Amino acid sequence: MTQKTQVGNVTDRINAAVLAPKDEPSGTAVLGPLPEWNLADLYSAPDSADFKADIAAAEKRTDTFEKNRGKVAVMDSAAFGAAIAEYEAISEILGKVGSYAQLYQSGDVSDPARGRFYQDTVERLTVLSGKTLFFTLEINRLADDVLAAKMTHPSAARYEPWIRDLRVMRAHELSDDLERLFLDKSTTGRTAWVRLYDETLANLRCTVSGEELTLTAALNRLSDPVPERRKAAAKAIGAVLGDKLQLFTLVTNVLAKDKGVEDEWRKFAAPVSSRNLANLVEDEVVDALISAVKSAYPDTAHRYYALKAKWLGKDKLEYWDRNAPLPTATHRDISWAEAQKTVRGAYAGFSPKLAGIVDDFFAKNWIDAPARPGKASGAFSHPTVPSAHPYILMNYLGSPRDVQTLAHELGHGVHQVLAAPQGALISGTPLTLAETASVFGEMLTFQALLAVEKDPVQRRALLAGKVEDMLNTVVRQIAFHDFERQVHDARRDGELSHEQLSEIWMAVQKQSLGPAFHFDDEYKNFWSYISHFVHVPFYVYAYAFGDCLVNALYNVYATKAVPDFQAKYLDMLSAGGKFRHKELLAPFGLDATDPGFWRRGMKTIEGFIDELEKTA
Repeated sequence: MTQKTQVGNVTDRINAAVLAPKDEPSGTAVLGPLPEWNLADLYSAPDSADFKADIAAAEKRTDTFEKNRGKVAVMDSAAFGAAIAEYEAISEILGKVGSYAQLYQSGDVSDPARGRFYQDTVERLTVLSGKTLFFTLEINRLADDVLAAKMTHPSAARYEPWIRDLRVMRAHELSDDLERLFLDKSTTGRTAWVRLYDETLANLRCTVSGEELTLTAALNRLSDPVPERRKAAAKAIGAVLGDKLQLFTLVTNVLAKDKGVEDEWRKFAAPVSSRNLANLVEDEVVDALISAVKSAYPDTAHRYYALKAKWLGKDKLEYWDRNAPLPTATHRDISWAEAQKTVRGAYAGFSPKLAGIVDDFFAKNWIDAPARPGKASGAFSHPTVPSAHPYILMNYLGSPRDVQTLAHELGHGVHQVLAAPQGALISGTPLTLAETASVFGEMLTFQALLAVEKDPVQRRALLAGKVEDMLNTVVRQIAFHDFERQVHDARRDGELSHEQLSEIWMAVQKQSLGPAFHFDDEYKNFWSYISHFVHVPFYVYAYAFGDCLVNALYNVYATKAVPDFQAKYLDMLSAGGKFRHKELLAPFGLDATDPGFWRRGMKTIEGFIDELEKTA
C-alpha cells in the first residue's frame, strides 16, 4: 500500500457487491462457528492503560523529535540515519494506535461511542503527526547532492527506498505552514465527511419482501438463485439509495471539490495524477492498462453476458441478473471449516511457508468473519504495524465467492506478514502491487477447486463464477475509474446534480457491460454506495492492475517458464516497498511498461470465455 496515514492503512475495503456479492446463508448452523478477531494483541480496550501509555509515549517522543525542526540540512549522515530511525519508531506507535481505532470502529460502525472514540483518536493523531511533518518536508527541500552525502552512513543508507519514494512528491509539496494547515483541517473536513458517509451506509435498512435488511444483506440478495428475490432486493436498494441521494450527492461534491482545491495548490496536472504518484506508477502505464481493458470490453464483458443471457433463457439480462448463479448449478452454503480447508490447501499446494502463515490467521483470531448488524461491509486486510500482525475483516455468508474473498484477503495478509521485517517505512507497497498476492491467492484457490471438479455442469458454474469475478475486478473497476474521472473533471465546472452523477454512471455502465443488459430507472442510484469513491479516490484501477498482472504472473508459474518460481515469488512479497514494479517483475520476465503486457492479462479472461462458449 501507499504510505500509512495517521489512522492506519487498509489494503482492501470492498463494499459488498463492488467486486463480488455474496449469497445469503440458510442459517448460521450451516456455516458453523465463525471466528471473531482478538484486538487485544494491539490494546486491551479503548480506555486501557496500555493504549493511554502509547499515546503518552507518542506525545513525549514527538515533542522531543520536533526539536529537530530546521536542523535536517546540517545533520551529518549518522545523525540523519538516527533521525529517520526515530521518525520510523514514532510512525510505528501512531500507526498502531490508529489501526486499533479503525479496527475497533469497523466492528460496529453504527455505534456512536465507537464513532466518538475513532474521531477523538484521529484528532489526537493528527496533532501528533503535525509535529513530525517538518521532517519529510525538510528532506525534500535538500538538493540531490546534499541528500546523497547524508545517505552514506549505513544507518541512513538502509532507508534509501523510503527516501526514493518520498521524493516523488517533492514538486507538489507546499510550505510547512500550509502542509500543517491541510493536515489539521482534515479532521473537520475530509475525515468528517467520510465518517458521515460510512455511518449513513451502515444505518441504511432495505425492506425486501416485507423483511428489513441491512444494505450488505440486501446486496447479497443480488446473487440469490431466485429471480424474484434478486429483483425485490434490487428495487429496495435503489429506493433506499434514492432516499439518501441528496446527501450522497452533497458528500460527492464536497469531497471532489476538496480534492480539486488541494490538487490545484499542489499543481497536479489531473485528478488521477496524485494517485499515480502515490502508486509509484507512470501515467503512461496506467493509460495503457485502461486502454487495454476498455478495448477488450466487447471480447470479454459483452461476450460473456450475452452467453449468460442465453443460459438464463432471456433476450436481455436485468441488472439484478449480473451476479445470478447459473440455473443448472447446485447452490449450497459452504461452512467456515470447509472454506478454511479449501483455501489453506490451495496455499499449501503452492508453498508450505505461505500455508504456515495462513494457519496463524485461523489459529490466532486474526480474522473477524460474522456478518453482524452495524459492522463495516465488504472485506479488508489491515496490515496494522510491523511489530504486530494484520487483521482480516469479512462478512462471511457461505457462498463460493466468500471462499474466494477469504483467499483474496489471506493473500494480502501473508504479503503483509512477509514484508513486515522491512520496517514501518518500507514494508508497505503501492496499491498497484498490493493486489498481487491477494489476486494470486484467489487464482490458486480457483485452480485447486477446478482441478477436483469433475461434474461438467458444476465445472461450468465454477468457471463462469471465476470469469464474473475477473470481470468485476477488471472491467467493472475500470468502469468505476472512468466514472470517477468524469465526475472529477465535471466538478471543476461547478457543483453536480444527482441527475448529472446518475447520467455519468449509466453511460459508463452501459459501455462496459454491453448490450446484453436492461437497466431499470432506479439503477441510476447505485453509484452512491461504492465506498471507494469516498474513501480513496482513484483507488479502483489498482484492482485491474493487480488482476492483469497476476494473470501474466500465474501464466509464468503454470507454464514453468521461470525456474524456482516459488522462491522468487516469496522474495517479491518479502521486499515490501523496497523495489518498484520493473525490478519486482524482472525475475519473471515481465514488464508492465509493455502495452502487450496488459493485453496478455485480458487474453486470460478471453480464454476462459472461449472454454465456456465450447460448453454452451
